[in-house]
Amino acid sequence: MNSALLLIDLQKDFCPGGALAVENGDAVIEIANEAMAIAHRNGVAVVASQDWHPLNHRSFAVNSGTQPGTLGELEGLPQVWWPVHCVQQQSGADFHSALNKQLIDQIFRKGQNPDIDSYSAFFDNGHRSQTELHAWLQAKSIQNLTVMGLATDYCVKFSVLDALELGYNTCVIVEGCRGVNLHAEDSQQALMQMQEAGAQLITLEEFK
Repeated sequence: MNSALLLIDLQKDFCPGGALAVENGDAVIEIANEAMAIAHRNGVAVVASQDWHPLNHRSFAVNSGTQPGTLGELEGLPQVWWPVHCVQQQSGADFHSALNKQLIDQIFRKGQNPDIDSYSAFFDNGHRSQTELHAWLQAKSIQNLTVMGLATDYCVKFSVLDALELGYNTCVIVEGCRGVNLHAEDSQQALMQMQEAGAQLITLEEFK
């Protein structure tokens, strides 16, 4: 089939107890496992993105002399300053231990350039470089993407917007996402923004 399930950053540091924990972030792991099982039954490819930062990444507040959760600018782009998270080779960057990783067909790492943040699974925040995800999907003739993961208001949103811009028919499994919510309404606004850009918001039941 010409479809893929894209799991965004289902990593320990984004789940409760992690360095950049999303509230109830671990609640999406069971949904991801079910979605992957459905995908495999239906011949749908499963791919996953993984935040994979060097320790000296400049988006980390400690490396830029700023406070986590505040706003600034990095390489000419708006930047939220984050706590140190998802550092290469450290346990926080690992996928959640309950995630059924053997059902993932391919993993794409992002955020490796220390000078620019990378929310999207496709591009860095300035669209100055890209991961291998788009080329892999194109090589498989995949046209339809279903997306879920962490976090709704950052990496999910920007991955979905890029997917739409690249021409993919894109759905979002809403209950499979949770947000950072620096402001209480951020996740809801992100879902609306994705929908307005052309994404279809669906339930896990509809994915079946």
